Amino acid sequence: MTTKQKLISLLQQRILLLDSAMGTMIQSYKLSESDYRGEQFRNHENNLKGNNDLLSITQPQIIEEIHLKNLQAGSDLIETNTFNATQIAQADYGMESWAYEINFQSAKLAKKCCEQFSTESKPRFVVGSIGPTNRTASISPDINRPGYRNVTFQELVDNYIEAANGLLDGGADILMVETVFDTLNCKAAIYALSEVMEQRNEDIPIMISGTIVDASGRTLSGQTTEAFYNSVRHIKPLTIGLNCALGA
Repeated sequence: MTTKQKLISLLQQRILLLDSAMGTMIQSYKLSESDYRGEQFRNHENNLKGNNDLLSITQPQIIEEIHLKNLQAGSDLIETNTFNATQIAQADYGMESWAYEINFQSAKLAKKCCEQFSTESKPRFVVGSIGPTNRTASISPDINRPGYRNVTFQELVDNYIEAANGLLDGGADILMVETVFDTLNCKAAIYALSEVMEQRNEDIPIMISGTIVDASGRTLSGQTTEAFYNSVRHIKPLTIGLNCALGA
């Protein structure tokens, strides 16, 4: 039985619980700039405080502790600490070249934790988190230049392919495209994941989670939840839902 078949079978029997918000948990540790840097990046030229994904390398014991707390609380699905682990997002910290390694080490760490709790009757799974990046493919960041874009579809695809391969190489069971505010970004991720699945000859379970930005009930790129679903359902996701949304 493949991982996807096992997940579908479990979902037909019971609700599977996803873990808590990683960023919220990290904030409780009140980490300093030196904590984020660790010894390895002590002399890095950019400020690194706030680069939560990097903690999987510089402070793995903290991320492990968070994973274990979620597993102890009963989570079936553990997300990797990789919300911003793309070259595009890591550029803010001058850490582009570490994107693959952050994904790999984060998935490896989550896998290690899941293996401590997984049983035949209650298996635990690693969900590779793929965030939206900090750029949008369908909206201009400059109101004076509505046709301008600060990222291309292909750049997003390339970033998502690298992230997905790092997550899968590290042991992720599922890939989740999350906090989608721009459907075109999501489409780039979906295309990237289909390419990865073809290259690896694997049918990888995909989860998709969008976000509603205000009381209009629409994504930032203007879609209703129904329109968003219809735009991405061709990938046949294992689940589709909302996170970090209005009222969530």
